[in-house]
Amino acid sequence: MYALSAAIDVNPPGEPVHLTRAMLWAGLVMKAENAVLFVPSITHCNVLERFEDGFIREIDLRGVRMRERITLTPRIEIRFQRLDTDHGGWITNCIHDSPHGLQLSFSFAMRFPGIADGSAAETAAGDAVRESYLSAITATLATCRRLAAEKSLAAAP
Repeated sequence: MYALSAAIDVNPPGEPVHLTRAMLWAGLVMKAENAVLFVPSITHCNVLERFEDGFIREIDLRGVRMRERITLTPRIEIRFQRLDTDHGGWITNCIHDSPHGLQLSFSFAMRFPGIADGSAAETAAGDAVRESYLSAITATLATCRRLAAEKSLAAAP
């Protein structure tokens, strides 16, 4: 199983739109409920069932339809657990403080069908996915900033 974590400064120097933890959390919840607005590679997102701590959603990611269980830890983390796909695994988006200020980290672990764990092929496939996830996090922050500038990003509970 390929695993990776990375963190991005939420409010880098020179960024004109400053996101608070509450604003970022609201944006991440919006992304979990309707990822189409935030992640260009997701073309369909529909919440199927809700629970006290999250929900099940269905997405199309690069033409692959899958279901994910979303678990919310308010104002800290959202976990995406893939349910019915050969690309099993999980992803987390976590908000945390650092000496640089607010950061958004993401971690993921996944399997690649037909590729041996620990192989060079797995590393290559994982590195390609890493770039995709970095792009998704960058796009998410850009959408949160746009919504904040438009005053469309209400604080989520």
